[in-house]
Amino acid sequence: MPDFILGVTGNIASGKSTVTGMLAELGATVIDSDLVYRELVAPGTPLLGRLASRFGNGIVADDGSLDRRALGAIVFSDPGALADLDRITHPAVIAEVDRRVVAIPDGVVVLDAIKLVESGHAERCDAIWVVVTDPEEQVTRLMKRNSLLVEEARRRVTAQPPMEAKLAQADLVIDNSGLREETWDQVARAWRALPITASGEPGLK
Repeated sequence: MPDFILGVTGNIASGKSTVTGMLAELGATVIDSDLVYRELVAPGTPLLGRLASRFGNGIVADDGSLDRRALGAIVFSDPGALADLDRITHPAVIAEVDRRVVAIPDGVVVLDAIKLVESGHAERCDAIWVVVTDPEEQVTRLMKRNSLLVEEARRRVTAQPPMEAKLAQADLVIDNSGLREETWDQVARAWRALPITASGEPGLK
């Protein structure tokens, strides 16, 4: 088991991956729950079949892969559909993440998960960092990252769960609204303050 499990969360396009990438540079092992999810819904997998049963074969592309844009168009416009997506996928993702965590012998493991708190996975963590950014910046990033029109980007940002639940469990809030260097300073300072670093040595207090 790792020496320390750090959960990093935040709503869509807040910059979680930016922060966890910095933590990887500092020596942490990062488990990205979205990448785990993508592996679990690869062509022909049972989980993809369950999603197709619930949301229709229109979410499956011609090559058999999950059409994330088609699925997103459904779930981000229907809270009930989004809840069903979480209900179907969260248990499988959590089980696979847990399997990977226990296989890591030491050091700091970072769990990167947008629904870390809402899924109950935060209970596995020794500390939780929440990444925040200006809502308009979220929309801009999402438009650029996913090639979305502004209306669709706003709809996806609005569909995110309220930040209050995440912030209530936060041991640290990282503001990712500014320059990358400003975010790096926050991350590096907080990393040094962890009770243990990836080398197994106590962090700087």
